[in-house]
Amino acid sequence: MDKKFARITLDPEHRISRVDKRIYGSFVEHLGRAVYGGVWQPGHASADEEGFRRDVLDLVRELQVPIVRYPGGNFVSNFYWEDSVGPVAQRPRRLELAWRSTETNEVGVNEFARWAKKAGTDLMMAVNLGTRGIDAACNLLEYCNHPSGTKYSDMRIAHGVQEPHHIKTWCLGNEMDGPWQVGHKTAREYGRLADETAKALRQIDPTVELVACGSSNTGMPSYPQWEATVLEEAYNSVDYISLHTYYGNRLNDTANFLACSDDMDRFIRTVVATCDFVKAKKRAKKDIMLSFDEWNVWFHSDASDSDTMQNRPWSVAPHLLEDQYNFEDALLVGLMLITLLKHSDRVRMACLAQLVNVIAPIMTEENGPAWRQTIFYPYLHASKYGRGVALNTAQRASKHDTKEFTDVTDVETVAVWDDEKEELTVFAVNRDLENAIVLESDLRAFEGYQFAGHIVLEHGDCKAVNSAAGEAVAPSTVEDRDQMEDGLLRSRLSPASWNVIRLKKS
Repeated sequence: MDKKFARITLDPEHRISRVDKRIYGSFVEHLGRAVYGGVWQPGHASADEEGFRRDVLDLVRELQVPIVRYPGGNFVSNFYWEDSVGPVAQRPRRLELAWRSTETNEVGVNEFARWAKKAGTDLMMAVNLGTRGIDAACNLLEYCNHPSGTKYSDMRIAHGVQEPHHIKTWCLGNEMDGPWQVGHKTAREYGRLADETAKALRQIDPTVELVACGSSNTGMPSYPQWEATVLEEAYNSVDYISLHTYYGNRLNDTANFLACSDDMDRFIRTVVATCDFVKAKKRAKKDIMLSFDEWNVWFHSDASDSDTMQNRPWSVAPHLLEDQYNFEDALLVGLMLITLLKHSDRVRMACLAQLVNVIAPIMTEENGPAWRQTIFYPYLHASKYGRGVALNTAQRASKHDTKEFTDVTDVETVAVWDDEKEELTVFAVNRDLENAIVLESDLRAFEGYQFAGHIVLEHGDCKAVNSAAGEAVAPSTVEDRDQMEDGLLRSRLSPASWNVIRLKKS
Protein backbone atom coordinates (compact mmCIF):
# COMPACT_ATOMS: atom_id res chain seq x y z
CA MET A 1 0.00 0.00 0.00
CA ASP A 2 1.30 3.48 -0.92
CA LYS A 3 2.19 5.66 2.01
CA LYS A 4 0.09 8.49 0.55
CA PHE A 5 -3.33 7.45 -0.70
CA ALA A 6 -6.93 8.55 -1.08
CA ARG A 7 -9.87 6.33 -2.04
CA ILE A 8 -13.57 7.07 -2.34
CA THR A 9 -16.60 4.99 -3.28
CA LEU A 10 -19.54 6.70 -4.93
CA ASP A 11 -23.06 5.32 -4.99
CA PRO A 12 -26.29 7.20 -5.79
CA GLU A 13 -27.90 5.52 -2.79
CA HIS A 14 -25.32 6.89 -0.35
CA ARG A 15 -26.91 10.31 -0.02
CA ILE A 16 -26.18 13.03 2.49
CA SER A 17 -28.93 15.34 1.28
CA ARG A 18 -30.20 17.26 -1.68
CA VAL A 19 -28.20 20.48 -1.59
CA ASP A 20 -30.16 23.64 -0.89
CA LYS A 21 -28.77 26.11 -3.44
CA ARG A 22 -28.71 28.77 -0.71
CA ILE A 23 -25.60 27.07 0.67
CA TYR A 24 -23.79 29.16 -1.98
CA GLY A 25 -25.09 32.46 -0.63
CA SER A 26 -23.08 35.58 0.17
CA PHE A 27 -23.26 38.75 2.21
CA VAL A 28 -23.21 42.51 1.59
CA GLU A 29 -22.94 44.78 4.62
CA HIS A 30 -22.88 48.57 4.81
CA LEU A 31 -19.20 48.36 5.67
CA GLY A 32 -16.23 49.94 3.94
CA ARG A 33 -16.58 49.84 0.16
CA ALA A 34 -18.96 46.90 -0.04
CA VAL A 35 -21.90 49.08 -1.09
CA TYR A 36 -20.47 52.51 -1.90
CA GLY A 37 -17.75 51.98 -4.47
CA GLY A 38 -18.59 48.28 -4.64
CA VAL A 39 -22.04 47.38 -5.89
CA TRP A 40 -23.00 51.07 -6.34
CA GLN A 41 -20.86 53.80 -7.84
CA PRO A 42 -22.63 56.46 -9.92
CA GLY A 43 -20.30 58.04 -12.42
CA HIS A 44 -18.22 54.92 -12.92
CA ALA A 45 -17.77 53.91 -16.54
CA SER A 46 -19.74 50.71 -15.96
CA ALA A 47 -22.56 52.26 -13.88
CA ASP A 48 -26.12 51.71 -15.06
CA GLU A 49 -28.95 54.24 -14.88
CA GLU A 50 -29.33 53.64 -11.13
CA GLY A 51 -25.62 53.80 -10.34
CA PHE A 52 -25.02 50.05 -9.98
CA ARG A 53 -21.76 48.82 -11.43
CA ARG A 54 -22.44 46.51 -14.35
CA ASP A 55 -18.99 44.92 -14.11
CA VAL A 56 -19.75 43.85 -10.54
CA LEU A 57 -23.19 42.59 -11.52
CA ASP A 58 -21.61 40.49 -14.27
CA LEU A 59 -19.25 38.81 -11.79
CA VAL A 60 -22.04 38.19 -9.26
CA ARG A 61 -24.14 36.58 -12.00
CA GLU A 62 -21.13 34.49 -13.00
CA LEU A 63 -21.01 33.14 -9.44
CA GLN A 64 -24.76 32.35 -9.58
CA VAL A 65 -25.25 33.67 -6.03
CA PRO A 66 -28.69 32.47 -4.85
CA ILE A 67 -29.13 34.63 -1.73
CA VAL A 68 -27.42 37.67 -0.19
CA ARG A 69 -27.57 38.61 3.48
CA TYR A 70 -28.18 42.35 4.03
CA PRO A 71 -27.52 44.97 5.50
CA GLY A 72 -25.31 43.40 8.20
CA GLY A 73 -23.50 42.17 10.09
CA ASN A 74 -22.51 44.41 12.96
CA PHE A 75 -23.97 47.33 11.02
CA VAL A 76 -27.53 46.10 11.56
CA SER A 77 -27.40 46.52 15.35
CA ASN A 78 -27.60 50.31 14.94
CA PHE A 79 -29.59 50.35 11.65
CA TYR A 80 -32.63 52.61 11.43
CA TRP A 81 -34.28 51.22 8.33
CA GLU A 82 -36.63 54.20 7.95
CA ASP A 83 -33.61 56.39 7.20
CA SER A 84 -32.79 54.21 4.17
CA VAL A 85 -36.10 54.63 2.32
CA GLY A 86 -37.98 57.51 0.72
CA PRO A 87 -36.55 60.41 -1.32
CA VAL A 88 -32.77 60.12 -1.27
CA ALA A 89 -32.26 63.86 -0.82
CA GLN A 90 -34.25 63.73 2.42
CA ARG A 91 -32.41 60.80 3.98
CA PRO A 92 -30.26 61.65 7.00
CA ARG A 93 -26.57 60.90 7.38
CA ARG A 94 -25.88 58.81 10.50
CA LEU A 95 -22.91 57.89 12.62
CA GLU A 96 -22.39 54.19 11.98
CA LEU A 97 -21.24 52.79 15.31
CA ALA A 98 -20.04 49.30 14.37
CA TRP A 99 -17.34 50.43 11.93
CA ARG A 100 -17.08 54.10 13.03
CA SER A 101 -18.02 55.43 9.61
CA THR A 102 -20.65 57.85 8.29
CA GLU A 103 -23.63 56.19 6.64
CA THR A 104 -25.14 58.37 3.89
CA ASN A 105 -28.20 56.15 3.31
CA GLU A 106 -27.95 56.77 -0.44
CA VAL A 107 -28.47 53.04 -0.90
CA GLY A 108 -31.21 51.52 1.23
CA VAL A 109 -33.70 48.71 1.38
CA ASN A 110 -35.47 49.44 -1.92
CA GLU A 111 -32.32 50.17 -3.90
CA PHE A 112 -30.63 47.02 -2.69
CA ALA A 113 -33.74 44.96 -3.47
CA ARG A 114 -33.58 46.27 -7.02
CA TRP A 115 -29.88 45.41 -7.21
CA ALA A 116 -30.66 41.88 -6.02
CA LYS A 117 -33.15 41.40 -8.85
CA LYS A 118 -30.56 42.58 -11.36
CA ALA A 119 -28.05 40.16 -9.86
CA GLY A 120 -30.53 37.26 -9.99
CA THR A 121 -30.40 36.70 -6.25
CA ASP A 122 -32.77 36.72 -3.28
CA LEU A 123 -32.45 38.78 -0.11
CA MET A 124 -31.82 37.52 3.41
CA MET A 125 -32.84 40.53 5.50
CA ALA A 126 -31.49 41.18 8.99
CA VAL A 127 -33.38 43.15 11.64
CA ASN A 128 -31.94 45.34 14.39
CA LEU A 129 -32.27 43.64 17.77
CA GLY A 130 -29.41 45.65 19.25
CA THR A 131 -30.63 49.24 19.68
CA ARG A 132 -34.20 48.42 18.59
CA GLY A 133 -36.64 45.55 18.95
CA ILE A 134 -39.96 43.94 18.07
CA ASP A 135 -41.74 47.03 16.80
CA ALA A 136 -39.04 48.10 14.32
CA ALA A 137 -38.68 44.53 13.05
CA CYS A 138 -42.44 44.23 12.49
CA ASN A 139 -42.58 47.58 10.75
CA LEU A 140 -39.78 46.62 8.36
CA LEU A 141 -41.45 43.31 7.52
CA GLU A 142 -44.76 45.09 6.90
CA TYR A 143 -42.96 47.61 4.68
CA CYS A 144 -41.25 44.88 2.67
CA ASN A 145 -43.83 42.12 2.41
CA HIS A 146 -47.38 43.36 3.04
CA PRO A 147 -49.28 44.16 -0.18
CA SER A 148 -51.04 47.45 0.69
CA GLY A 149 -53.60 49.18 2.85
CA THR A 150 -51.51 49.69 6.02
CA LYS A 151 -49.17 52.40 7.25
CA TYR A 152 -45.89 50.82 6.22
CA SER A 153 -47.03 48.98 3.09
CA ASP A 154 -48.57 52.23 1.82
CA MET A 155 -45.36 54.03 2.74
CA ARG A 156 -43.47 51.62 0.44
CA ILE A 157 -45.96 52.31 -2.35
CA ALA A 158 -45.59 56.06 -1.80
CA HIS A 159 -41.84 55.52 -2.21
CA GLY A 160 -42.47 54.16 -5.70
CA VAL A 161 -42.42 50.43 -4.95
CA GLN A 162 -45.85 49.07 -5.79
CA GLU A 163 -45.19 45.35 -5.40
CA PRO A 164 -43.97 43.79 -2.14
CA HIS A 165 -40.41 42.52 -2.02
CA HIS A 166 -41.56 39.09 -0.75
CA ILE A 167 -38.41 38.56 1.34
CA LYS A 168 -38.60 35.02 2.70
CA THR A 169 -35.60 34.76 5.04
CA TRP A 170 -35.02 37.03 8.06
CA CYS A 171 -32.14 37.11 10.54
CA LEU A 172 -33.10 38.02 14.10
CA GLY A 173 -30.18 40.33 14.81
CA ASN A 174 -26.49 39.63 14.45
CA GLU A 175 -23.81 38.17 16.77
CA MET A 176 -25.71 39.16 19.89
CA ASP A 177 -23.28 37.09 21.98
CA GLY A 178 -20.43 39.49 21.15
CA PRO A 179 -19.40 42.28 23.56
CA TRP A 180 -18.44 44.29 20.44
CA GLN A 181 -22.07 44.31 19.34
CA VAL A 182 -24.12 47.44 19.93
CA GLY A 183 -26.90 46.18 22.19
CA HIS A 184 -25.04 43.01 23.25
CA LYS A 185 -27.23 40.69 25.32
CA THR A 186 -26.96 37.61 27.46
CA ALA A 187 -28.18 34.35 25.94
CA ARG A 188 -31.35 34.42 28.03
CA GLU A 189 -32.10 38.04 27.15
CA TYR A 190 -31.53 37.45 23.47
CA GLY A 191 -33.43 34.16 23.42
CA ARG A 192 -36.52 35.82 24.92
CA LEU A 193 -36.32 38.74 22.48
CA ALA A 194 -35.78 36.45 19.48
CA ASP A 195 -38.75 34.31 20.50
CA GLU A 196 -41.11 37.25 20.92
CA THR A 197 -39.89 38.93 17.73
CA ALA A 198 -40.32 35.70 15.77
CA LYS A 199 -43.89 35.22 17.00
CA ALA A 200 -44.79 38.79 16.08
CA LEU A 201 -43.22 38.54 12.60
CA ARG A 202 -45.16 35.36 11.88
CA GLN A 203 -48.39 37.19 12.67
CA ILE A 204 -47.62 39.51 9.77
CA ASP A 205 -46.25 36.88 7.36
CA PRO A 206 -46.56 33.23 8.43
CA THR A 207 -44.41 32.11 5.48
CA VAL A 208 -41.14 33.70 6.59
CA GLU A 209 -38.11 31.65 7.62
CA LEU A 210 -36.36 32.95 10.73
CA VAL A 211 -32.70 32.66 11.77
CA ALA A 212 -31.67 33.03 15.41
CA CYS A 213 -28.15 34.17 16.31
CA GLY A 214 -25.76 31.41 17.30
CA SER A 215 -22.21 31.85 18.54
CA SER A 216 -19.94 34.28 16.72
CA ASN A 217 -17.13 31.72 16.80
CA THR A 218 -16.00 28.68 18.75
CA GLY A 219 -13.68 30.78 20.91
CA MET A 220 -16.54 32.60 22.62
CA PRO A 221 -16.65 31.75 26.34
CA SER A 222 -20.42 31.19 26.10
CA TYR A 223 -20.12 28.62 23.26
CA PRO A 224 -21.97 26.22 22.99
CA GLN A 225 -24.14 27.01 26.00
CA TRP A 226 -25.30 30.11 24.09
CA GLU A 227 -27.02 27.93 21.47
CA ALA A 228 -28.64 25.74 24.13
CA THR A 229 -30.00 28.70 26.11
CA VAL A 230 -31.24 30.62 23.06
CA LEU A 231 -33.02 27.55 21.72
CA GLU A 232 -34.53 26.75 25.09
CA GLU A 233 -36.34 30.08 24.68
CA ALA A 234 -36.97 30.22 20.94
CA TYR A 235 -36.89 26.62 19.61
CA ASN A 236 -40.53 26.53 18.53
CA SER A 237 -40.44 29.99 16.92
CA VAL A 238 -37.35 29.82 14.70
CA ASP A 239 -36.20 27.65 11.81
CA TYR A 240 -32.42 28.13 11.81
CA ILE A 241 -29.57 29.02 14.10
CA SER A 242 -26.56 30.83 12.68
CA LEU A 243 -22.86 29.97 12.76
CA HIS A 244 -20.01 32.39 12.03
CA THR A 245 -16.32 31.64 11.64
CA TYR A 246 -13.24 33.15 10.03
CA TYR A 247 -9.75 31.70 9.78
CA GLY A 248 -6.34 33.20 9.13
CA ASN A 249 -2.80 31.92 8.71
CA ARG A 250 -1.58 33.86 11.72
CA LEU A 251 1.20 31.33 12.42
CA ASN A 252 2.44 31.53 8.82
CA ASP A 253 2.14 27.74 8.75
CA THR A 254 0.37 26.66 5.58
CA ALA A 255 -0.13 23.03 6.57
CA ASN A 256 -1.73 24.06 9.84
CA PHE A 257 -3.83 26.71 8.08
CA LEU A 258 -5.26 24.18 5.62
CA ALA A 259 -6.37 22.01 8.55
CA CYS A 260 -8.69 24.76 9.84
CA SER A 261 -11.62 23.26 7.94
CA ASP A 262 -11.47 20.42 10.47
CA ASP A 263 -12.34 23.01 13.13
CA MET A 264 -15.28 24.12 11.00
CA ASP A 265 -16.44 20.51 10.82
CA ARG A 266 -16.33 20.18 14.61
CA PHE A 267 -18.19 23.48 14.98
CA ILE A 268 -21.04 22.20 12.81
CA ARG A 269 -21.19 18.85 14.60
CA THR A 270 -21.30 20.53 18.01
CA VAL A 271 -24.09 22.92 17.04
CA VAL A 272 -26.11 20.07 15.50
CA ALA A 273 -25.70 18.07 18.71
CA THR A 274 -26.78 21.07 20.79
CA CYS A 275 -29.86 21.65 18.62
CA ASP A 276 -30.82 18.00 18.90
CA PHE A 277 -30.32 18.03 22.67
CA VAL A 278 -32.81 20.89 22.99
CA LYS A 279 -35.14 19.10 20.58
CA ALA A 280 -35.11 16.04 22.84
CA LYS A 281 -35.51 18.16 25.95
CA LYS A 282 -38.58 19.87 24.48
CA ARG A 283 -40.01 16.67 22.93
CA ALA A 284 -40.13 18.67 19.69
CA LYS A 285 -40.79 17.17 16.27
CA LYS A 286 -38.95 19.57 13.97
CA ASP A 287 -35.20 19.87 13.49
CA ILE A 288 -33.45 23.22 13.73
CA MET A 289 -31.41 23.75 10.59
CA LEU A 290 -28.14 25.66 10.35
CA SER A 291 -27.42 28.91 8.55
CA PHE A 292 -23.64 29.34 8.30
CA ASP A 293 -24.21 32.92 7.31
CA GLU A 294 -20.68 34.23 7.81
CA TRP A 295 -17.60 32.25 6.79
CA ASN A 296 -14.33 33.07 5.08
CA VAL A 297 -10.64 33.78 5.54
CA TRP A 298 -10.09 37.11 7.32
CA PHE A 299 -6.88 38.38 8.88
CA HIS A 300 -4.77 40.16 6.29
CA SER A 301 -6.22 43.63 6.90
CA ASP A 302 -6.48 43.62 10.70
CA ALA A 303 -3.77 46.19 11.51
CA SER A 304 -4.79 48.78 8.92
CA ASP A 305 -8.48 48.44 9.86
CA SER A 306 -7.81 49.18 13.53
CA ASP A 307 -5.81 52.27 12.62
CA THR A 308 -8.55 53.60 10.30
CA MET A 309 -11.39 53.15 12.79
CA GLN A 310 -9.48 54.47 15.81
CA ASN A 311 -7.54 57.35 14.29
CA ARG A 312 -9.57 58.41 11.24
CA PRO A 313 -13.23 57.73 12.13
CA TRP A 314 -16.48 58.92 10.52
CA SER A 315 -15.39 58.91 6.88
CA VAL A 316 -17.70 57.68 4.12
CA ALA A 317 -16.93 54.24 2.69
CA PRO A 318 -13.36 53.95 3.99
CA HIS A 319 -11.11 51.13 2.86
CA LEU A 320 -11.86 48.49 5.51
CA LEU A 321 -11.42 44.70 5.58
CA GLU A 322 -9.93 44.69 2.08
CA ASP A 323 -8.00 41.45 2.46
CA GLN A 324 -5.90 40.55 -0.56
CA TYR A 325 -6.30 36.81 -0.85
CA ASN A 326 -3.52 34.47 -1.90
CA PHE A 327 -3.47 30.95 -3.27
CA GLU A 328 -3.49 29.16 0.09
CA ASP A 329 -6.57 31.19 1.06
CA ALA A 330 -8.33 29.80 -2.03
CA LEU A 331 -7.44 26.26 -0.95
CA LEU A 332 -8.98 26.80 2.50
CA VAL A 333 -12.11 28.32 0.97
CA GLY A 334 -12.39 25.18 -1.16
CA LEU A 335 -11.98 23.01 1.93
CA MET A 336 -14.66 25.00 3.75
CA LEU A 337 -17.05 24.55 0.82
CA ILE A 338 -16.41 20.80 0.95
CA THR A 339 -17.18 20.87 4.69
CA LEU A 340 -20.47 22.69 4.13
CA LEU A 341 -21.51 20.15 1.49
CA LYS A 342 -20.65 17.27 3.80
CA HIS A 343 -23.18 18.71 6.25
CA SER A 344 -25.82 19.72 3.71
CA ASP A 345 -28.42 17.65 5.56
CA ARG A 346 -28.38 20.33 8.29
CA VAL A 347 -26.56 23.31 6.77
CA ARG A 348 -29.21 24.60 4.40
CA MET A 349 -27.91 28.15 3.99
CA ALA A 350 -24.44 29.67 4.07
CA CYS A 351 -23.00 33.06 3.19
CA LEU A 352 -19.45 33.63 2.05
CA ALA A 353 -18.66 36.88 3.85
CA GLN A 354 -18.57 39.09 2.00
CA LEU A 355 -19.20 39.59 -1.73
CA VAL A 356 -17.55 42.82 -2.93
CA ASN A 357 -14.40 44.60 -1.64
CA VAL A 358 -14.88 43.64 2.02
CA ILE A 359 -13.18 40.24 2.62
CA ALA A 360 -14.54 39.39 -0.80
CA PRO A 361 -14.03 37.31 -3.94
CA ILE A 362 -14.79 40.40 -6.06
CA MET A 363 -12.72 43.59 -5.83
CA THR A 364 -13.14 46.93 -7.54
CA GLU A 365 -10.96 49.88 -8.42
CA GLU A 366 -12.70 53.24 -7.94
CA ASN A 367 -11.69 54.39 -11.41
CA GLY A 368 -10.93 51.00 -12.87
CA PRO A 369 -12.18 47.46 -13.30
CA ALA A 370 -13.74 44.84 -11.10
CA TRP A 371 -11.62 41.71 -10.76
CA ARG A 372 -11.55 38.20 -9.30
CA GLN A 373 -9.60 37.35 -6.17
CA THR A 374 -8.11 33.86 -5.79
CA ILE A 375 -11.05 32.71 -3.64
CA PHE A 376 -13.47 33.53 -6.47
CA TYR A 377 -12.69 30.28 -8.22
CA PRO A 378 -13.51 27.54 -5.70
CA TYR A 379 -16.68 29.47 -4.87
CA LEU A 380 -17.56 29.64 -8.59
CA HIS A 381 -16.91 25.94 -9.15
CA ALA A 382 -18.94 24.83 -6.14
CA SER A 383 -21.86 27.09 -7.03
CA LYS A 384 -21.79 26.01 -10.68
CA TYR A 385 -21.22 22.27 -10.29
CA GLY A 386 -22.40 21.60 -6.72
CA ARG A 387 -26.14 21.57 -7.42
CA GLY A 388 -27.96 18.29 -6.83
CA VAL A 389 -27.47 15.54 -4.26
CA ALA A 390 -24.44 15.51 -1.97
CA LEU A 391 -23.01 12.01 -1.62
CA ASN A 392 -21.13 10.34 1.20
CA THR A 393 -17.83 9.37 -0.43
CA ALA A 394 -16.85 6.77 2.22
CA GLN A 395 -13.39 8.29 2.00
CA ARG A 396 -10.23 6.58 3.16
CA ALA A 397 -7.04 8.61 3.03
CA SER A 398 -3.59 8.91 4.54
CA LYS A 399 -3.21 11.48 7.31
CA HIS A 400 -0.76 13.88 8.90
CA ASP A 401 -0.51 16.08 11.99
CA THR A 402 0.02 19.85 12.17
CA LYS A 403 0.90 22.20 14.98
CA GLU A 404 -2.72 22.53 16.16
CA PHE A 405 -4.48 19.55 14.55
CA THR A 406 -4.08 15.77 14.53
CA ASP A 407 -5.18 13.13 12.03
CA VAL A 408 -5.60 15.62 9.20
CA THR A 409 -6.52 13.84 5.98
CA ASP A 410 -4.08 14.47 3.15
CA VAL A 411 -7.02 14.67 0.75
CA GLU A 412 -10.51 16.02 1.46
CA THR A 413 -13.39 15.16 -0.88
CA VAL A 414 -17.10 15.43 -1.43
CA ALA A 415 -19.23 14.51 -4.44
CA VAL A 416 -22.41 16.05 -5.81
CA TRP A 417 -24.68 14.20 -8.22
CA ASP A 418 -26.93 16.21 -10.51
CA ASP A 419 -29.53 13.51 -11.04
CA GLU A 420 -31.48 15.62 -13.54
CA LYS A 421 -28.54 16.32 -15.86
CA GLU A 422 -26.93 12.93 -15.06
CA GLU A 423 -23.66 14.59 -14.11
CA LEU A 424 -21.36 13.79 -11.21
CA THR A 425 -18.74 16.11 -9.72
CA VAL A 426 -16.01 15.27 -7.24
CA PHE A 427 -14.50 18.21 -5.36
CA ALA A 428 -11.09 17.40 -3.88
CA VAL A 429 -8.29 19.30 -2.14
CA ASN A 430 -4.85 17.80 -1.76
CA ARG A 431 -3.62 19.31 1.52
CA ASP A 432 -0.18 17.73 1.17
CA LEU A 433 2.19 20.54 0.27
CA GLU A 434 4.90 18.36 -1.26
CA ASN A 435 3.42 15.18 -2.71
CA ALA A 436 1.05 14.48 -5.55
CA ILE A 437 -1.57 11.92 -4.48
CA VAL A 438 -3.63 9.64 -6.69
CA LEU A 439 -7.32 9.74 -5.82
CA GLU A 440 -8.99 6.43 -6.64
CA SER A 441 -12.74 6.76 -7.21
CA ASP A 442 -14.87 3.62 -7.36
CA LEU A 443 -17.67 4.52 -9.76
CA ARG A 444 -19.09 1.07 -10.49
CA ALA A 445 -22.45 2.09 -9.02
CA PHE A 446 -22.64 4.86 -11.63
CA GLU A 447 -22.89 2.59 -14.63
CA GLY A 448 -22.46 4.37 -17.94
CA TYR A 449 -20.75 7.44 -16.46
CA GLN A 450 -17.57 8.54 -18.19
CA PHE A 451 -14.81 10.97 -17.32
CA ALA A 452 -15.69 14.43 -18.65
CA GLY A 453 -12.99 16.79 -17.42
CA HIS A 454 -10.66 17.85 -14.61
CA ILE A 455 -10.35 21.49 -13.54
CA VAL A 456 -7.48 22.35 -11.23
CA LEU A 457 -6.42 25.42 -9.27
CA GLU A 458 -2.71 25.16 -8.46
CA HIS A 459 0.32 27.38 -8.07
CA GLY A 460 3.92 26.91 -7.04
CA ASP A 461 3.74 29.81 -4.59
CA CYS A 462 1.13 29.57 -1.82
CA LYS A 463 1.41 33.35 -1.34
CA ALA A 464 0.61 34.21 -4.97
CA VAL A 465 -2.17 36.79 -5.38
CA ASN A 466 -4.38 38.23 -8.09
CA SER A 467 -4.79 41.94 -8.79
CA ALA A 468 -6.55 44.32 -11.14
CA ALA A 469 -3.49 44.03 -13.37
CA GLY A 470 -3.81 40.28 -13.86
CA GLU A 471 -4.58 36.87 -12.44
CA ALA A 472 -1.59 34.92 -11.21
CA VAL A 473 -3.94 32.29 -9.76
CA ALA A 474 -6.55 30.98 -12.18
CA PRO A 475 -8.00 27.55 -12.94
CA SER A 476 -6.97 25.39 -15.86
CA THR A 477 -8.26 22.21 -17.44
CA VAL A 478 -5.80 19.34 -17.35
CA GLU A 479 -5.81 16.50 -19.86
CA ASP A 480 -3.32 13.90 -18.63
CA ARG A 481 -4.06 13.29 -14.94
CA ASP A 482 -7.06 10.96 -15.08
CA GLN A 483 -7.45 7.36 -16.20
CA MET A 484 -10.71 5.43 -16.08
CA GLU A 485 -11.02 1.67 -16.50
CA ASP A 486 -13.71 -0.79 -15.42
CA GLY A 487 -15.50 1.77 -13.26
CA LEU A 488 -12.35 2.89 -11.42
CA LEU A 489 -11.12 6.44 -11.97
CA ARG A 490 -7.56 7.30 -10.96
CA SER A 491 -6.93 11.06 -10.73
CA ARG A 492 -3.55 12.56 -9.89
CA LEU A 493 -3.95 15.51 -7.53
CA SER A 494 -0.95 17.81 -7.56
CA PRO A 495 0.45 19.04 -4.24
CA ALA A 496 -1.62 21.81 -2.64
CA SER A 497 -4.39 21.85 -5.23
CA TRP A 498 -8.14 22.39 -5.63
CA ASN A 499 -9.65 19.86 -8.05
CA VAL A 500 -13.02 19.61 -9.78
CA ILE A 501 -13.41 16.22 -11.44
CA ARG A 502 -16.42 15.92 -13.75
CA LEU A 503 -18.25 12.84 -15.03
CA LYS A 504 -21.27 12.47 -17.30
CA LYS A 505 -23.48 9.61 -18.33
CA SER A 506 -22.73 8.59 -21.87
